Amino acid sequence: MDYVSALVPPVVMAVFFVALVRVIVKTQGGAAKAKEDAAVDAALARAQSGPKTSGGPASTDA
Repeated sequence: MDYVSALVPPVVMAVFFVALVRVIVKTQGGAAKAKEDAAVDAALARAQSGPKTSGGPASTDA
């Protein structure tokens, strides 16, 4: 019976891992895919446009 107690944890972890992968794959796309893609595109555009200056006084840390 020692082999059963040795095999249970890896089998349980494998089952949960397969379930996690299935959930991730199933939730890709769907009705909100276009909205999510637009949000990512907007964030990438903001990141690529460079830092914005606020027009405030420059800090003089020296």
